[in-house]
Order: sequence, then C-alpha cells, then structure tokens
Amino acid sequence: MNRLTGKVALVTGAARGIGAAIARAFVAEGARVLLTDIDNARGAQTAQALGERAAYRRLDVREPSDWDAAMAALLNDWQRLDVLVNNAGITGFEGGAAAHDPEHATLEDWRAVHRTNLDGVFLGCRAAIRAMRAQGSGSIINLSSRSGQVGVAGAAAYASSKAAVRNHSKTVALYCAEQGLAIRCNSIHPGAILTPMWDALLGDGPEREARMRDFVWDTPLRRFGRPEEVAAVAVLLASDEAAYMTGSELTVDGGLLAGSPASPRG
Repeated sequence: MNRLTGKVALVTGAARGIGAAIARAFVAEGARVLLTDIDNARGAQTAQALGERAAYRRLDVREPSDWDAAMAALLNDWQRLDVLVNNAGITGFEGGAAAHDPEHATLEDWRAVHRTNLDGVFLGCRAAIRAMRAQGSGSIINLSSRSGQVGVAGAAAYASSKAAVRNHSKTVALYCAEQGLAIRCNSIHPGAILTPMWDALLGDGPEREARMRDFVWDTPLRRFGRPEEVAAVAVLLASDEAAYMTGSELTVDGGLLAGSPASPRG
C-alpha cells in the first residue's frame, strides 16, 4: 500500500467522519498527514491512533491566520505540501437549527454556512497554491456534495455553498494550469454517506432504523455509503495515477443523481 509514499497531506475537518476516513486511508497508503479540526480532543485522538506519520493541529478554516500558522508549521516540520483536502463543512442544522429555505433563512445563518463551507475552501486553496508553488506540483481536493449539483428546498445555504465549491474547484484548476503549475484541483461530491452529520436528521431513538430504511429505499443501491468509500476516491485524486485529472468532479452517491430505481416499493 504505497500509492502516496513520500507525500505530505493536510486534511481539514479530520476529527471524524469523511475527514478521518481520508486521513486514515492516506496514512495507510504511505503519506504523512496533518489532521486539522476545531474539535481538539477528538482530532488529537484520531491522529494518535494513526501512528507516527500523523499529527494533529487546530485549524479553524474560517480564519486566515489559522491557515497561515498551519502552513508555516507544516512546511517547517515536513518541508512540503503535496495534497490538501478541504473537507471541513457544516450543514447549518447543527444544534437543531431550523431548515434554511429560500423564504425564511436568516442572513446570519446563510453567512455562517458559507463562511465555513465556501470561505474555508477559498482560504485553503489559496494557502495550498502558495505552499505548493515551490515544487510546482500538488493535488487540491475539495469536498463538495451531491447537494452542490441539485437544489435542496430546505437547505438553501448548504446547497449554495457546495455548488460554489464545485465551481471554485474548476477556477483553481484553470488558474494553476494558466500559471504553468502542475497543481491539480478536483472536487468530490458525496451523497447519502452515513456520517455524524446525519444524526440530526435520523435521530438516535427507536425510529432511527425506520428512517434509514425509508431514505435508502430511494437510492439505487439501497444503502448508505461509507466514509471509506469516499476516502478511496480521495486517494486516487491525491495519487500520481490521477496526474491528468484536474477541474473534474467525481460523484459518490450510490446512483442518486442517476435517477430513481425502476423496481416499485413493495
């Protein structure tokens, strides 16, 4: 398992869920990984479990000064950055917040989602390009969402932010190519991946299993995806196998965007 041997990666939102799965897969493939998050206890625990090729640092993706400090520390310790995964994100429903429909969403809530999901990606891409310019190569992987490719009536802020991530990834890819840099930028669009983000929707009571069955019935593969299945795609994009891929978007949604399964409910 050496597809990423010699590479140095930084993963945001890596304390749990998809970010933790990506960090785990990168380490397994030989990379050194700096896990970052704002959940210090869980982030440090996750990094410690991954062994000597992993480390943890607090990074609030909304703060330019945090990005500056994280990049300076990484370059000082490991001398280079080969892969950035902009994974950190929020739905806006954390803590039981109301749905963000286009009529009733507050500007404050709208801006809070965009500040993490979009501003954080912009700041990460900017920092990565500057860090990678020295060697002239690298891979930036932005986590968008299936919701960035379709409208979501009750999650206007989230869908808008993820659509912007999708587009900004293409802009970054074109800019780096224009600059003569072999810095690739691609986006991954997960859908129906069972992570802690779903807890607010599924709950933890006796009806959780029923809600899960109701949801996955409408997916062609009839199940939720696993974080490890998204991580496998991230490994590909981080590796030299994807050297001719930039400005691309890869969907990992069990066929949701392909349409509805033909067989009737029964």
